[in-house]
Amino acid sequence: MSSEADTRANYIDPALRAASWQPSNLTREHYFTDGRKIAGGGRGRRCFVDYLLHKDNRYLAVVEAKKESEHPTKGLQQAIDYANKLRVRFVYSSNGKQTYEFDLETGKGNFIEFYPTPAELEKRYTVETTDLSQELRNIPFHLEGAMQSRYYQELAVHAATDAIGQGKSRILLTLATGTGKTFIAFQIVHKIFQARWNLDNPGSRRPRVLFLADRNILADQAINTFNPYEKDLIKINGEEVRKRNGVVPTNAHIFFAIYHAIAERENIDGYYKSYPKDFFDLVLIDECHRGAANEAGSWRAILDQFSSAVHLGLTATPKRADNVDTYEYFGQPAYVYSLKDGINDGFLTPYRVKRVRTNLDELVLTKDDVIVEGESGQDLYQVEDYDRKIIVDERTELVAKAILQNINPLEKTIVFCENQNHALTMRDMINKYKSIKDQYYCVRVTSDEGKVGRELLEKFQDNDKDIPNIITSSQMLTTGVDARNVRNVVLDRTIGSMVEFKQIVGRGTRVFDGKDYFTILDFRGATNNFYDEEWDGEPEAPEQGGTREPTSPLYTPKPIEDGDGPMLEPAEPRARLKVKLGKGRELKVIDIETRYIDENGKPLTIQEFVERLIQQLPGLFKSVDELRDIWSDPDLREQLLAKLVQAGFDEEQLSTLRRMFEADDCDIFDLLAFLAFEQPMATRKSRVEALRANNAFFGQYQQEKARQFLHFVLNRYEQSGVTELARERLPTLIELSGLGTTKDASMAFGGKPAQLLAAFKQLQHQLYHVS
Repeated sequence: MSSEADTRANYIDPALRAASWQPSNLTREHYFTDGRKIAGGGRGRRCFVDYLLHKDNRYLAVVEAKKESEHPTKGLQQAIDYANKLRVRFVYSSNGKQTYEFDLETGKGNFIEFYPTPAELEKRYTVETTDLSQELRNIPFHLEGAMQSRYYQELAVHAATDAIGQGKSRILLTLATGTGKTFIAFQIVHKIFQARWNLDNPGSRRPRVLFLADRNILADQAINTFNPYEKDLIKINGEEVRKRNGVVPTNAHIFFAIYHAIAERENIDGYYKSYPKDFFDLVLIDECHRGAANEAGSWRAILDQFSSAVHLGLTATPKRADNVDTYEYFGQPAYVYSLKDGINDGFLTPYRVKRVRTNLDELVLTKDDVIVEGESGQDLYQVEDYDRKIIVDERTELVAKAILQNINPLEKTIVFCENQNHALTMRDMINKYKSIKDQYYCVRVTSDEGKVGRELLEKFQDNDKDIPNIITSSQMLTTGVDARNVRNVVLDRTIGSMVEFKQIVGRGTRVFDGKDYFTILDFRGATNNFYDEEWDGEPEAPEQGGTREPTSPLYTPKPIEDGDGPMLEPAEPRARLKVKLGKGRELKVIDIETRYIDENGKPLTIQEFVERLIQQLPGLFKSVDELRDIWSDPDLREQLLAKLVQAGFDEEQLSTLRRMFEADDCDIFDLLAFLAFEQPMATRKSRVEALRANNAFFGQYQQEKARQFLHFVLNRYEQSGVTELARERLPTLIELSGLGTTKDASMAFGGKPAQLLAAFKQLQHQLYHVS
């Protein structure tokens, strides 16, 4: 029987050669994603195309091969999906005998006799390609050592350099946090350097580039990325200008600055005004959503000064509201790569949500509560009022204890609080109840901490260090902080801005070895933003008649100079009401709901979660008897569990389902049998008791030690569940039972290890087949 490989070798390869496709113009079995991260260090299916056709550093088409016996367009839809990811216009699907061509731009397809030649296919692309665009495309990426670029990074760089080549002066790249925006910026600069592109006289000199960030830590991270050009770069700040007796540096090609440092200078004109208006050829604006396009913002004056330069904005979250319209300034993005894409491609880490509710989420003050400061202005306080309108340290204490109970003690965690004082109280409460003694286990990192806070943050970012382990903050860590091993993002803060919510979620998405997912622990309902239509989508244009009101009217944003550049820290609430709750109140967490995220980034409701599992089960087993046979064999059971993981249901999620159905005392087997076949669930205890009564089974083992060991295994199963029945657990069970070594245990079962293993398996068979 023919295979896809036969189709490629016997039909498609000769047909492509006949159409002048050389080996240099095609890539076979082109894998371009890593596969979504799944539990246990596994990966989902990687995206690949059978052939990727390209010319002049431009992807032109993908070819999908099918078996000769299959319909030629059987794999067309998947190929179209992959072509869209690769920004390819033409898709071919062939079983060798017939070849189908589909044009994504017109949405039409038809069978063809011959493949077009590279030149013919290139001519069909309607995108304007200038000589400069092509020259910039042809310059290779600067990659050192084992470094490799990802497909979306290549597409983003090409989109930007194409725009420069076409003479566009305002360019926007939108890529999710953690996908390497600074790496992309570096490759763009590298290409224009090699081409000696500039606005005055292209080819005559290297360009002068200004890289603008809003904080020192972001500028410093960028400088590290640009290290291959260290002789060409300099940072514009007070220290550098003072070294030059008040003269701004001009003897470089790449200039880094935080906008606040060059916008103001002791109430005199900013440093940037010391540069000629046409000094810079390219201005790169990192996190450009934070105000670059705002006419009232500090960045706008700098951009206006260098208006003749090309302005390239980089952001994960374009803004449409709050008087900042990123699109109005830059236009539509030249390239977009979303958080959803990054997670599904395996370049970012998936997440789960734990929504925590307490009995203080609504607070009605009583006569037993003591007003320590201020006076009450309302009868009922909601969860969003805490640490804005009302300060209740007992609630912060309850949240701190709940955080510690829901994280592994050495999992790096960021706690986002309402303001800097709230972050202080949270730090103190966590330190009150922590199990780790180190004095730096939990620290606050906010603008008030200054240099000390930045040093602690650097240690937190160091993946080889466990301490600090928990950081409490408010605004300082919402953007740009590259801490790859963050396992928990805690929200004890009301988030009204989708931009801010996306940035905060991005703190956990960076990939790290052994990190299968991260957890968002939400105490304020902030994760309801996941259900907003703006989540991970392109924002719609604002309605006519003005922009949206700011989302946090109780705050007065104020720029703070913390030695790390300005940022908008929430001002302290205008009306402070501090309350000490009466001793008669019982404070408790009343509900923790775990929600898992689907491939579109939406948390699944319990019903959706169950429905999704039920849809997967028929492909894994056809009857309850087949399931029973699989589950009673430890090796087949492990294979089934692995398939469930591939389908998106790991051990922890199945345990969550057991809790949902109040089946904690049951086996996962019973849960699966119930969901798939409505089979009544039995408890582990009842199953064990039924087997203990089977004298015939135990009577076949003559030695008392053998029978005692099997009863010990049943005890472990009854207490802890099916994980105790895995083959790999056998040596540990022997040791824990007091039977001695594996050799000693084998003697009790007839002298051979195979007889011991057979008894272990037979016990399980009996366990699941008893009536």
